[in-house]
Amino acid sequence: MEKKENFKGFNKDEYVPILRDESITFLYDLVQKFQPKKILEIGTYIGYSASVLLSSSPNSTLDTVEIKEENSNLACENLKVFGGRVEVFCQDAKDFIETKCKEKKKYDFIFLDGPKGQYVRYLPILKELLESGGVLVADNVYFHGMVKMEGKIPHKHRSIVNNLRQFINDITLDTDFQTTIYDIGDGISVSYKK
Repeated sequence: MEKKENFKGFNKDEYVPILRDESITFLYDLVQKFQPKKILEIGTYIGYSASVLLSSSPNSTLDTVEIKEENSNLACENLKVFGGRVEVFCQDAKDFIETKCKEKKKYDFIFLDGPKGQYVRYLPILKELLESGGVLVADNVYFHGMVKMEGKIPHKHRSIVNNLRQFINDITLDTDFQTTIYDIGDGISVSYKK
């Protein structure tokens, strides 16, 4: 697996939305164990997590969605080594998943790492896209620990935190899923669809 420092667009001197080291190991092991055939990733950034997904499961194909063109272009460059196993889509994730839902596309593994405040809105559509027996993994469900905080949430983060709390509530109470939330990185939920 390639080091993130080697990815075009990675800058160690500024904040970049890349998986934390403990989350990388967890995701790699989970995908290696599960060996999915078709993976969907929401939130490509420069393609690092996509490379983790593809490296851990050599027979998988991956559709990955990134809204920012500059990041999408960097991801395409960084993921060239995987050839035809990966397709990078530069568009809004909700538009993408709604289109795939209409096309009756199915995935057996979904990695959700896009805009955190949208997780709850994506959930019903992602559930439709996920095969029975498939896995939905969502990263950063604790949003810098604020989701677990008691008391007042800073105004600028309040709606993201409330939406993530609703996402966690919805996915843990949905009887079609078996969900566990791990205190790894900034919180990772793993939901198996029955």
